[in-house]
Amino acid sequence: MAAYFSLILVLVTLTSGLIWLVDVLAFAPKRRESLAQAKAAQPELSEEAEYNIVREPAVVETAHSIFPVIAFVLILRSFIYEPFQIPSGSMMPTLLVGDFILVEKFSYGLKDPVWRSKLIETGEPKRGDVIVFKYPENPQIDYIKRVIGLPGDRIIYRNKQLMIQKACDESQTNCPEPEVVARTEISRGDFTQDGVPLLRYQEQLSDVAHDILINPSRPDMLGYFKREAGLPAGEFLVPEGHYFTMGDNRDNSTDSRFWGFVPEANLVGKAVAIWISFEFDRTEADFLPTWVPSGVRFERVGGIK
Repeated sequence: MAAYFSLILVLVTLTSGLIWLVDVLAFAPKRRESLAQAKAAQPELSEEAEYNIVREPAVVETAHSIFPVIAFVLILRSFIYEPFQIPSGSMMPTLLVGDFILVEKFSYGLKDPVWRSKLIETGEPKRGDVIVFKYPENPQIDYIKRVIGLPGDRIIYRNKQLMIQKACDESQTNCPEPEVVARTEISRGDFTQDGVPLLRYQEQLSDVAHDILINPSRPDMLGYFKREAGLPAGEFLVPEGHYFTMGDNRDNSTDSRFWGFVPEANLVGKAVAIWISFEFDRTEADFLPTWVPSGVRFERVGGIK
């Protein structure tokens, strides 16, 4: 839907701008010429008569009115910030269902809004970034996950423990060994899944400290992970131009462990802030529909770690 909206926005901007431009260059001068001729023939021409002569046609007036607004929205949404809504709990506790976030579109390069070709290089994802990207198996769908592995990294995830072997150039003789990503349990039961209290840890990814959730009752999903050629189950070697992503809700996230890597071309931007957060606790028995918010979580407004 987001891809279609971008296309529609571009088409409306181009159409309204073209209509306005053609009128300015071709038809507006003719209307002014007609007004000059009318005044020459009738010096006491009324203001209403003058207005009727130079008045823009309805389609031109509409294009004139909407073009600046639509063009501003197009530039803002395509190159600066785009709003997204969190639809699932795969990024809990960092992001909750009902969070509305801002995605910084220029973090990883400026791209045209239709073909998504990179126009200007501005940066690359860092380990720990929360990113929005086009789901590789269906680019019409936007996903949001956290960057775990960079190009060249070896990612190991077994027994719900994350290990990273950072990228090593062929010229290096002493490549780093895989390191266990440090985490510290901070609580249990803040969140539940199917009545099971979840374990909440603080995990340290390079310079980024963030919280994750582990479901102690759910078995390791190793048998469902995507197998990489020549690697044991649960190991992934990130190719050049790709990224390995995971949800913070580790046992309730369909991510790179299951479907593979995120190509650089699929990146949309970096999630930087929650601008509003709604609760949706209504049931079918309530008077109001379930899609009407039941409350606002003002305490969640702010930056994303």
